[in-house]
Amino acid sequence: MTSPPTSAPTNAAPNEEAPPFAPTFVEELLRVFVKSLRAHQLYLPNNPIYKSAIDTVRNGFLPIWQRTDELVLSFSESDVRWAGQVVLADESKSADSLPWIFYKDGVRELKIIPGFEDTEIVQLLDIIQKVRKANAEDDDLLTLLWESDFTTLRYRYVDLGLEPAAPLEDGAEPKEHVQAGEVSAAVEEAVKESTAGNLVNMSDFDSTLYFLDEREIDYLQKEIDREYKADLRQNVLAIVLDIFETQADGPVREEIAEILESLLVLLLAAGQFRGVAYLLREAQVAAQRGRDVASDQRERLSQLPARLSAPESLSQLLQALDESPELPPQDELSELFEQLRPAALGTVFAWLDRLENARLRPLLEQAAGRLASTNSAELVKLILSNDVVVAREAVKRAGALKTLAAVGSIAKLLSDGEADIRLLSVSALTEIGSPGALQALERAVEDRDRDVRVATVKALAARAYRPVLARVEGMVKGKVLKESDLTEKMAFFEGYGALCGEGGVAYLDGLLNGKSMFGRKEDPETRACAAIALGRVGSKSAMDALRKANEDKDVVVRNAVNRGLRGGAGT
Repeated sequence: MTSPPTSAPTNAAPNEEAPPFAPTFVEELLRVFVKSLRAHQLYLPNNPIYKSAIDTVRNGFLPIWQRTDELVLSFSESDVRWAGQVVLADESKSADSLPWIFYKDGVRELKIIPGFEDTEIVQLLDIIQKVRKANAEDDDLLTLLWESDFTTLRYRYVDLGLEPAAPLEDGAEPKEHVQAGEVSAAVEEAVKESTAGNLVNMSDFDSTLYFLDEREIDYLQKEIDREYKADLRQNVLAIVLDIFETQADGPVREEIAEILESLLVLLLAAGQFRGVAYLLREAQVAAQRGRDVASDQRERLSQLPARLSAPESLSQLLQALDESPELPPQDELSELFEQLRPAALGTVFAWLDRLENARLRPLLEQAAGRLASTNSAELVKLILSNDVVVAREAVKRAGALKTLAAVGSIAKLLSDGEADIRLLSVSALTEIGSPGALQALERAVEDRDRDVRVATVKALAARAYRPVLARVEGMVKGKVLKESDLTEKMAFFEGYGALCGEGGVAYLDGLLNGKSMFGRKEDPETRACAAIALGRVGSKSAMDALRKANEDKDVVVRNAVNRGLRGGAGT
């Protein structure tokens, strides 16, 4: 049955003007309207979830009626527009697409006035639900709107079946009206003629009533594939969480919490990481948004991410991913890792050193960076971990993030840790660069490990940290450095030259140019180091001292002097 609609058809597009208020109110209204369509489909009217969905969409009209007296929505194939702004987009062209439902049956515009949400919104939901399930013999959307005779809703449409008539040729007379009986007789005569001859009669073939063109077949195939590939787990999770929000009964919520815990394990075992991320994320929302949720029930849902972040669970997950020949899509893993809690930081640090899967490493690095940057207390605690691998990674992250709170823990490692982690501690404290961090570095100038001493004096000299001058001077003038290799000597003399200023020129001049009471000069390595230090001082007196040795016979000394002079000129 098809009846003419009451509103007049039109092909004119609505005028697009600047929106009178922010489109976010209309976007939110359409979002809750789509959600109410799902509730209308899944639940009976006496169900609390159904009632909550209807109340929510009714409340969505309140901020709009505070700003305007009418809401005009226009429809295209893939979007809904208000005041020229796209407020809902869906390009699927499926039975679930709100824009497509209206567009395919010719409806191009809806005008809603206050009161619609109180009296006729359920009626519109019923109509949309009928259209979604309709077959070829059922009424279309336009007819159902006409039959409903809305008082707070108006619509504009285009007549999809309207085609212009062919014009008459010049001088031709219009044909007389042909009776239905004449048409039937003509058809029967044509059938007899085709049967009498050798013509093919299509009635001899058993063919279908309807034929689809290639474009329609392709569309149906895509929709079938989409339906079969759709993951229903997320819909199930949404329903379960809706029940938790709306059902205030304690035993019901306890049962829902148990179901969610079981689903978490099942989804992890099935490798459905996007579903796991959705469960963990939305469970926190449901725990906060639900009405009259008991504290123990809220805590139970809040602990779901912590269960995944526990060392045993997370280690098993990372091991399975590392050994898997094919990883899930990166966006799924990223969503999953975003749900990890601070307790996961130590496990993540430990696995960064073990991973063999090159594709998994950057995702875990990203998760480690996020957790470390947002959980300084956990990061500081891990610096003193008994697991050397975890402690080493924590020190590196603290330095990269310039975590001031970590200075005390890193300073403790600088005193008690092994040589490799002491060297990392020097680098981290240098990156942090606070007065406390540089002060903690002072002691490392006299460290028992040569690499640690060299790294420390270079770092402090680069930052011109003069409080360490006494320690550096003690090393330069002491016996320990005389037994060191050239690299360490050069590092300390350069550091001394950078820090001592004019006060150290006389001592360095004596090393470079002076002689002992027996007329002997210092060894060439010491003299060369003194020349480099004078170049770092860069003053006039330092340059004069260097020029005295400009013609020295020893090639090592001469080269160092030339280098010092060039450095002084640059200064």
